[in-house]
Amino acid sequence: MSDAASPASHRRAIPADARVDGFVLADGWPLRRFDWPAAGTTRGAILFQCGRGDFFEKYLESFAHWHARGWHVTTLDWRGQAGSGRTGPAAHVGHIDDFDAYLHDLGAIWDDWRARAAGPRVLFGHSMGGHLALRALAAQLVDPDAAVLIAPMLGLRAPVGARLGQTVARLMARVGDPARAAWKGNERPDTLLSRAALLTHDADRYADELWWQAQDPRLLTGPPSWTWLAEAFRSTAELNASPTLATVKTPVLLLVAEADRLVDPHATIAVARRLPDAEIVRFGAEAAHELLREADPVRARALAAIDAFLDARASPR
Repeated sequence: MSDAASPASHRRAIPADARVDGFVLADGWPLRRFDWPAAGTTRGAILFQCGRGDFFEKYLESFAHWHARGWHVTTLDWRGQAGSGRTGPAAHVGHIDDFDAYLHDLGAIWDDWRARAAGPRVLFGHSMGGHLALRALAAQLVDPDAAVLIAPMLGLRAPVGARLGQTVARLMARVGDPARAAWKGNERPDTLLSRAALLTHDADRYADELWWQAQDPRLLTGPPSWTWLAEAFRSTAELNASPTLATVKTPVLLLVAEADRLVDPHATIAVARRLPDAEIVRFGAEAAHELLREADPVRARALAAIDAFLDARASPR
């Protein structure tokens, strides 16, 4: 199934030949893992990193597209969200003490996955997953043949600006419970737009997320904590200022939604220009944050750009 408009059956069912199991980190923390080996000859392997508050079922439709093209697809829920437990006391708050914990987890995941995956090996990252994938590339914790960053979180939208936003978030984390929710709902508090409008123009694909959460309440992570928010500001600022970006030799494709209301597309474009081997594909007002879950014309263009990049830069050896 290589066309972008895949049937809804691929969006609301785990494939029969896929496996959902656990991956235990060195400190004993269990992550929920999805693994879908290629049928027949393997084109290569994709390790997909989701965004903040995501769960892997949201991307089954895209996984089906790549799987049909011969890719072995693996993904895991991040520590502290969806099916990988919580790092704070609240069931519906996404909390982390330090973004370096995510980075260490990704390094361990990569080492285990790399040993089993037939190349070429490609690292994908959406939103927060894109930020962490690029951090891991810059820190040489991963060595993919290519990387695809989809609406990567390389800068956060903030009504007061990133610098003041970080100061406010750090202060709020210090004056109360650092693991408490930074706001009550939605993906950001300073907008009249619905959560659905911030993510996609496709009502049916947005409804898929709610359907999965109704099947398994663990998948609802909820808003971030004040510490998560402060760490996100800190981590993006440090990455954007890092000279190690110039050392990333991996070919990188960046898909940018210029009307994104969650992450800063200007920051992404600025970072891309500092990477030695980067391609940028831009989307306009027709696209919100979740490019892989957008209306068919946007999603088809995103998948076509990814496929062309992989054909050119991650050819079978």
